[in-house]
Amino acid sequence: MEPTPIAASPLSQEDLASLRRAKEALESPSLTMKLASVVGSPIEKMMAKMPNVAQEKIDEATQAALKKCLQLALRTLSKSTVDGVVLPPEKPHNLMHKLAVATTGAAGGAFGLFALPIELPVTTTLMFRSICDIARSEGEDVHLIDTQLQCLMVLGMGGPSSSDDSADIGYFIVRGTLAQSVSKATSELAAKGLSGHGSTALLKFLQTVASRFSVQVSEQVAAKSIPAIGAVLGAMINTVFIDHFQQTAHGHFTVRRLERQYGQLAVERAFQTIDIASGK
Repeated sequence: MEPTPIAASPLSQEDLASLRRAKEALESPSLTMKLASVVGSPIEKMMAKMPNVAQEKIDEATQAALKKCLQLALRTLSKSTVDGVVLPPEKPHNLMHKLAVATTGAAGGAFGLFALPIELPVTTTLMFRSICDIARSEGEDVHLIDTQLQCLMVLGMGGPSSSDDSADIGYFIVRGTLAQSVSKATSELAAKGLSGHGSTALLKFLQTVASRFSVQVSEQVAAKSIPAIGAVLGAMINTVFIDHFQQTAHGHFTVRRLERQYGQLAVERAFQTIDIASGK
């Protein structure tokens, strides 16, 4: 069966343009390539040189960072309603979050792997807050459990996990895999409340996200492993890091916004017919 032509799509031309931008964001060059362009050296070679103890520290720091995100990041977001009236979506404060993350990157560049247990939770929390800000700008209610987990899920969508066969796995496949964990965790949290952080489904969800996010963190740490990297380059690496996930968030929550209007099937069909390379 041939794909439905874009001309036959129920999406308006404006929404098709939004979907195109979303697909471009979701299919942008990998974080590996972006970091390599900053440091001027292949990230894979740097990762191969990292000792095993470094990966253990990364995994531990990633788990701690994600747990802190769930507990702390949303507390600093402004409410989406005033006296029961829903506020109109505002543009996300991407630059503000980039500057904050660049500051933590400067510290990481100066102190290297030793700073990871302190830097990563702060950086990840700032990134998570930025993702929530982007979700809010696309009409999501960031105080819903499902939305909170969708924001956390973005950190697992920024690239392949170590168990993926290829980096070229499509957005809807990755999203579908993670969505199953989100659904189970949402159901448990809805039943037990947010105090039930120890729910089995939520812990499995965090582990799934962590296994994927830790790959991206390893690449970031590898990029910072250059001798005498310094604060400036450390800040640049962190800026590339958050920008990568901000793009993913923009793409993901744009798709969700359009799905609320047109339905998932119509949006997915339109998404698949867009050819970024040819501009069609």
